[in-house]
Amino acid sequence: MNPVLILVLVLVVIGLSGFRIAQQYERALVFRFGRYIDTRGPGLFWIIPLGIEKAVKVDMRVLTDGVEEQEAMTRDNVPIKVNAVIWYRVVKPNLAVIEVQNFRNAVVQVSLTTLRNTIGQHTLDDVLKEREKLSGLLKDRTDQVTEAWGVEIQNIEMKNVEIPASMQRAMAQEAEAHREKRARIVKAEAELEAAHKLREAADEIMKTPASLELRRMQMLTEVGAEQNTMTIVMMPSEFVAAAKAIAEKK
Repeated sequence: MNPVLILVLVLVVIGLSGFRIAQQYERALVFRFGRYIDTRGPGLFWIIPLGIEKAVKVDMRVLTDGVEEQEAMTRDNVPIKVNAVIWYRVVKPNLAVIEVQNFRNAVVQVSLTTLRNTIGQHTLDDVLKEREKLSGLLKDRTDQVTEAWGVEIQNIEMKNVEIPASMQRAMAQEAEAHREKRARIVKAEAELEAAHKLREAADEIMKTPASLELRRMQMLTEVGAEQNTMTIVMMPSEFVAAAKAIAEKK
């Protein structure tokens, strides 16, 4: 066989072995003799074979990792256990490979440390009632560190906050006391409003004496509707005087 033809075939095979494919969600970092020279992809690309150039692929999709449960102390000295979930993505693949050994593990560790530090700067009430605000704070602080690695933090959410049983009982008692307080306030406001209405009614009745007598007769009717054995009717002195005058005329 012709040696030239064999050489050509060998060169063709070697040349074809340099083709690589990067998926739509991947980018390939090309290193030549260990030195970074370019980022390629997605799609088909070629590198110099025989170990002269090497391609390292990086996933550009949003990644999700969990921060394992951590024990932390709030600013008001309450021990709590909390875990979180991180969403992030690589925006500069060259930095994610060159600047940090394992960017996924690094992101988790930074988030873990930031989570503990942030909780230590806030009270238990803040942690329980302002989770959205704390999540935004965690995201911003973590993103400041990971920016140098070419990683963008999409979101950090505290998944679960566990507080001591004694604190749970104390919070339940506090909530019950607040409910009782609100109930008493509502009742007092209702009684105050009723008193105002009664005073207004009394003022209106006092303007017309006949109204007072009509109201008195209405009360007698209501009392008479019940099954009472005896009803005592107290007549006003004006009625008694008028009746006496009529009797004397006769």
